[in-house]
Amino acid sequence: MQSTQTRSQKPKATPKMIDRRVAVPVKSKQGKAEVCPDSAPPLSALERERLVAQAAYFRAEKRGFAPGCELQDWVEAEAEVLRLIGAA
Repeated sequence: MQSTQTRSQKPKATPKMIDRRVAVPVKSKQGKAEVCPDSAPPLSALERERLVAQAAYFRAEKRGFAPGCELQDWVEAEAEVLRLIGAA
């Protein structure tokens, strides 16, 4: 009789399972590079734009999608995202 081995399949990584924290070099006050293990790698322009669009959508939703404030929603959402990711 031939024995059959089954391999246990590893679950595929989902966005919730991926930990984006990696050691990223940062400059200290003395100008020397240090490693900060808790900082996330910088977001790509596409990821940042997606976050801004999502935040702008939620702002529009909060005001009932009334027309005329789309640009204000976008500008405020962009400022919020930049503040949260530490880019501003």
